[in-house]
Amino acid sequence: MKTLPDIDPPAADPHRPGRSLPPGSCDAHAHIFGPADRYPYQPERDYTPHDASRQDYARLLHTLGMSRAVLVQPSVYGTDNRLLADALAQSAADPLGIEWRGVAVLDETVPQDELERLHGLGVRGARLNLLNRGGGIGFDNVARLADRLAPLGWHLQFLVDISTFEDFAGRLARLPVTTVVDHMGHFPAGLGPQCPAFRSLLALMREGRTWVKVSGPNRISSHPQAPFPDAEALARALAAHMPDRLVFGTDWPHVRLPTPMPDDGDLVDEFLRWIDHDEDLMRRILVENPARLYGF
Repeated sequence: MKTLPDIDPPAADPHRPGRSLPPGSCDAHAHIFGPADRYPYQPERDYTPHDASRQDYARLLHTLGMSRAVLVQPSVYGTDNRLLADALAQSAADPLGIEWRGVAVLDETVPQDELERLHGLGVRGARLNLLNRGGGIGFDNVARLADRLAPLGWHLQFLVDISTFEDFAGRLARLPVTTVVDHMGHFPAGLGPQCPAFRSLLALMREGRTWVKVSGPNRISSHPQAPFPDAEALARALAAHMPDRLVFGTDWPHVRLPTPMPDDGDLVDEFLRWIDHDEDLMRRILVENPARLYGF
């Protein structure tokens, strides 16, 4: 079993964004890890990360000027949500005053009392990783889980390449819950906003139950570091189409990247450039939209 980290750690000293963010700004996509002796990783995994604690991440949020955050269960823990639950349980004592929410990884057999416990801690969704090994369930069994999440008002979050998943938009439309798509659809950004799968996603967003995370440009761009003009074209199309169904995420601590490790301040600056520093749009995507989606 791999026990030593085999990926890069996050940037040690990220800079502040070039302008102040509005009060209540939210990072809607980040992960925490370790220590591995207390929160062991599943044997079947694609990487072994460095420790990245809630305290480390809280310091980053303070640097960026954000006061709300959503912790997303990473694939290396599978359906063992103990670290996520413990981090959320500690949130009331956060010295920086950050508000926390979570997205878990579950299967359709999760006990009802566990769903209710996680809800009480601040979990508001379940994630399906359709790209990598990661526990949970595949799409074939998602309807049964969705039926159980609907009474709680939770959403289903998808890590998927929408350009290669057959009838993805159609299958999401048939689910009884709100859905969230990671990383602007996680397809090669060079395909552009005219990509049929992207256009189908835009149409799905018009129906009002699907959200998209403006996150991970360095995962889908053909450019190794900012600026990411191909990802920018997708972000601008999303913002022009359905700005009230978008949230922003840093994706800290940036696991299994195909590119150099980014500075999170650069990622925030890049997002602000994409929206032309529009204060109203910034407030909607960073504050008002995540407040609605996650119940802040």
